[in-house]
Amino acid sequence: MIDRVESPSAPAAIGPYSQAVAAGDIVFVSGQLPIDAKTGAFAGEDIRAQTRQSLENIRAILEAAGLGMGDVCKTTVLLADIGEFGAMNEVYAEFFQAPYPARAAFQVAALPKGARVEIEAIAARGGAAK
Repeated sequence: MIDRVESPSAPAAIGPYSQAVAAGDIVFVSGQLPIDAKTGAFAGEDIRAQTRQSLENIRAILEAAGLGMGDVCKTTVLLADIGEFGAMNEVYAEFFQAPYPARAAFQVAALPKGARVEIEAIAARGGAAK
């Protein structure tokens, strides 16, 4: 059985998808743009502010599923400019601790609404950090 996971503290889905779905003990969080759910706007224009907001959105969705950032097993980071990888990585490191989730990072041609970053996550009960 697949259950939808939603949090009012993260931006609502803007298409035919869910913020996240739970399949047993695994939660798949859709790509999160750096949108502040309270304002509907980007948290800022720079990569650091946008990375922080995308990860805060993931945290809020995971909390709605009864999980936390320590349960994240895998992330995918999409960047508008791979040259901003270092700055993104500095903020990303604030949200995770060893053992860190597996991760892939890619530069893409464009992201929705002109975002600089989008991050998706897979989490499991008892995930990466034990």
